[in-house]
Amino acid sequence: MNSRSQTLELLAGSYAVCRLDPGEPLPAWTAGGPFVSVTRTEAELSVVCPQEAVPTGVRAEPGWRCLRVQGPLGFGMTGVVASLAGPLASSGVSIFVVSTYDTDYLMVQERDLGRALDALTRAGHTVAR
Repeated sequence: MNSRSQTLELLAGSYAVCRLDPGEPLPAWTAGGPFVSVTRTEAELSVVCPQEAVPTGVRAEPGWRCLRVQGPLGFGMTGVVASLAGPLASSGVSIFVVSTYDTDYLMVQERDLGRALDALTRAGHTVAR
């Protein structure tokens, strides 16, 4: 598979990127949705989940849209994220990337979605909506 040209799917709905204290237990509200990512480090517990799942009072950045790279992607593939991040950076679109065993997910702010989709398409990628 050529890492230079990817097919992405725009997931429905809006997402939030949340930060909790590192020692907090995994919250029950992270259990549902088409895409949830939880990462614990010694400094924080980060959660990406559907925006509507986040309770009031949780430190969160709402308003993200999620693009899933069609996978699975082999571990030997190189340049996948770079081939996506480069055109977005050139267009002034900030991203938040989550990688899983099978694929990569790019989060872009809702306000930048049109510009992001245009930049990816111009770079030779396909976006299924």
